Amino acid sequence: MAALGAHDQASLNRIIIRATELEQRLPPPLEIEEKDQDFDYSQRANWLRAAVLGANDGLVSTASLMMGVGAVKQDVRLMILTGFAGLIAGACSMAIGEFVSVYSQLDIEVAQMKRDSMNSHVEGGYEEKENLPSPIQAALASALSFAVGAMMPLLAAAFIKEYKVRLGVVAGVASLMLLVFGGVGAVLGKAPVGRSCSRVLVGGWLAMAITFGLTKLIATVGSDKHHKPCLQKCKVGEISGSTRA
Repeated sequence: MAALGAHDQASLNRIIIRATELEQRLPPPLEIEEKDQDFDYSQRANWLRAAVLGANDGLVSTASLMMGVGAVKQDVRLMILTGFAGLIAGACSMAIGEFVSVYSQLDIEVAQMKRDSMNSHVEGGYEEKENLPSPIQAALASALSFAVGAMMPLLAAAFIKEYKVRLGVVAGVASLMLLVFGGVGAVLGKAPVGRSCSRVLVGGWLAMAITFGLTKLIATVGSDKHHKPCLQKCKVGEISGSTRA
């Protein structure tokens, strides 16, 4: 009995030691939660801002441009060419602007790091340099996302010949993609999804409506001014002809 009790005690000790080793290997759940809570989502700001803003700008500007042209011209080829030209010009503009902006931010952060290093008399700082923004990465992300956003209304209008249906499809596809981009940006940035989607959607609607309305108004005013001299000349010709007769 004594031998059996010693054997059971030894087995129990081995089980306790094994459980202790496994417990030491596994990270505590509280530590995982604290790491998730301490994660700085602002580190995503550089590429996320460039990508989301680029996609929204490409979608809204190209769709608004196509709606503006569609307000005065019904030709589908003219609408597609105008949207494609807006895609190229907008992507180049976004890339250059983002490169200059992020490079300025990089210069400021590097200068601040040098001042901090001189004040603390610490050499190196390689860990901090890993978190510095990349101007080239931001420029490429901005240009690519602008092109992706601009392609949506172009593809929607390319296969529709009916004028009114084409305008409706462009507006509908633009609205749908605005909701998608707003939701993706909200999820990645840990922001309220509903508020972000509604804000992006209303802004896109305003841009398309203002562009369509102002272009239609300017075209109408210009056509009226062009037709008035013609009408006056026709009336003068009729009067002179009747006088001669």
